[in-house]
Amino acid sequence: MSKLKLPASIKMVITDFDGVVTDNCVYISDNGDISRRLNFADVMGFSRLKKNGYEIAIVSGEKNYAIEILAKKFEIKEVHTNIRKKIDVVKEIVKKYSLKEDEYLYIGDDVNDLESLAFSKNKLTVPHAPKQLKELDGIQITENDGGNGAFREVAECLIGLKSL
Repeated sequence: MSKLKLPASIKMVITDFDGVVTDNCVYISDNGDISRRLNFADVMGFSRLKKNGYEIAIVSGEKNYAIEILAKKFEIKEVHTNIRKKIDVVKEIVKKYSLKEDEYLYIGDDVNDLESLAFSKNKLTVPHAPKQLKELDGIQITENDGGNGAFREVAECLIGLKSL
């Protein structure tokens, strides 16, 4: 059982993709095609969140086909790829949806997520994250690694709050 402590007031999950939903690896074929591995438990986390009324936003430093597939399949409206300064996008999303600080959480795994994590009251990272993320005030760390159930862990924690 997850040790995450999140408020029942959360309405939106804003997440990085690579390293949170994927295992942080990029696979390059001999002909130059790039692919990523997704754990179906994490994919199911998207489905469970949406079915339970949560909004999801993806803010990624990379553009990849896996994000497009998930966005279409789960009707994710806020998809931002090739983003170098994620904090600007996170602030835009928070403003657009008039979210209070207790109504969203941010999940990130690397230094390009540092500003967004620091900005967010509810913040999560994964075990393989660098030290400076793990030392942020108020951050929580999933038990599962990115791409190996971390996103599903967050989803199940939030869904469990609705049944209390």
